[in-house]
Amino acid sequence: MRSKRYVAGAGAAVALAALVAGGSTAGAVVPALTGVPTANPKSPGVTSPDVLSPELVKLTVAQGSMRLENGTPAVPYYGYDGNGPLVPLPGAPTVEATKTEPDKNTYLVLGGQHGVDPTYDYGTHFLFQGHENGSPGYITRVNLDADTAHRVTLMATTDTTGANLPPIDGSTWDPFAQRLVFTAEKGSAGGTFQATLNVPSTVESLAGSLGKGGYEGIQNDSAGNLWIVEDVGGPSDATGAKKPNSFVYRFVPQDRADLTKGRLQALQLDSRLRPGQPFAADTFSPDEGDLHTYGSKFTTRWVTLHDTATEGTVGFDANALAKAKGATPFKRPENGMFRPNTGFREFYFDETGDTNLNSAANAGFGGFGSLLRLTQDRPPADTGQLTMVYAGDQAHTGFDNMTFLGATDLAVVEDAGDTLHTQRNALDSGYLFDVNKSYAGGNQPLRFLAQGRDPSATIDSAIRDILPAVPFANDGDNEITGLHTSDGNPGPGGILGARPPVRPFTPLSAWRTFYTGQHGDNVTSQLLTDPNRRG
Repeated sequence: MRSKRYVAGAGAAVALAALVAGGSTAGAVVPALTGVPTANPKSPGVTSPDVLSPELVKLTVAQGSMRLENGTPAVPYYGYDGNGPLVPLPGAPTVEATKTEPDKNTYLVLGGQHGVDPTYDYGTHFLFQGHENGSPGYITRVNLDADTAHRVTLMATTDTTGANLPPIDGSTWDPFAQRLVFTAEKGSAGGTFQATLNVPSTVESLAGSLGKGGYEGIQNDSAGNLWIVEDVGGPSDATGAKKPNSFVYRFVPQDRADLTKGRLQALQLDSRLRPGQPFAADTFSPDEGDLHTYGSKFTTRWVTLHDTATEGTVGFDANALAKAKGATPFKRPENGMFRPNTGFREFYFDETGDTNLNSAANAGFGGFGSLLRLTQDRPPADTGQLTMVYAGDQAHTGFDNMTFLGATDLAVVEDAGDTLHTQRNALDSGYLFDVNKSYAGGNQPLRFLAQGRDPSATIDSAIRDILPAVPFANDGDNEITGLHTSDGNPGPGGILGARPPVRPFTPLSAWRTFYTGQHGDNVTSQLLTDPNRRG
């Protein structure tokens, strides 16, 4: 007997269909969005909703308190471990279940997928994510066509050796290897894992080929290479200025259908100020200042760190090798994305920066982070050119997840953190950049999302403020993560960057946009055009 299925956004789709038929601009392209004037303030004890561009609404597709259809005592919920109550009880303000923080989303449209209920039709639309916090780490699948009882499936908590998975940050789908690929931002204990689509999923460490590092963002190119950006904070001075300590990597497989063999490379810049010399990356080096100056153009090359053909498949520390072989470190790059319709010749990545208003590096040395563009003649090219697209400032900093919403429209969201939220009295925002536009003259991106703070995050923030010295498992303010736009195509044509999204907020479109309000209630939402708004 077929179980009844719930189609995410179906009601909105019906409502919008009449508007589209009548010539409404409600599903118009991205530049039609109206900016949100200000960020939400951080007010002690006050909750606030997310504020979106008025053309948009959001639909909840999963939230932290949703029970997994096949949960365990250790992992019973989408966003909570089983080690305590979901909110503190009277008399025990710091006793609370660990919030697992579902992170980067990967959307796929797939046939023939099954779950733990052999009689249930799980549909064809799925959203995959790893979880950034808690123990064990785990992987989930949100079944977008399913009812509440079958909405979220636990895919794996261990790898093929039986070891618990680490907390997971980044994710992507590799159409050549036919594997989900996840990253763990755990330094020398982190790395990359490949996972099958079945339930339970078979998860295998790729430490022998891609190494171990504080990996976060990960993307394919059309040649089958994997591009990885690393988030490892360097040592800081008394002001909070951090030394660049993270690298951009490219993995070139011997066979693009097999991720266990190949070459791991790291990006290296030449100095412009000292011709013929490598880039000198240090907190306040002239080269670091030059990198964060509009108009500077740097020659780049890929430096091979490890080749399984000659060095075998024993796990290795990628960050240490990158330093030893002269690759160029950056100030906490977290995510990257290929620009659509460029043949994977333009790769954009961001730097989170120091996330501290006291940092002496904020003015001119990348303390507020940046948005950078790497261009190459073709994806496998050994050389290229790096330029800065945008230098962050107090109101636009802590950049993290990103996604292209159109051919030139790049959405980037903040993860500024509780300290900076307090310093500037502003929670995180999401911004829309036109990558063809110059920001050198003071132009600013459009704010399409001012994140609020849900009740659970407000409680956690208060606990951290009132009892700063008491051990507590959870972060305070919400963070925007998992920003992801895709049509779910699982073939090579569906690699992010192969084609520009088409009306990604319109329910009638194949393209969907998701994001997660990490921490607190851990709500994952789909962004949709407001069917009640007539343009």
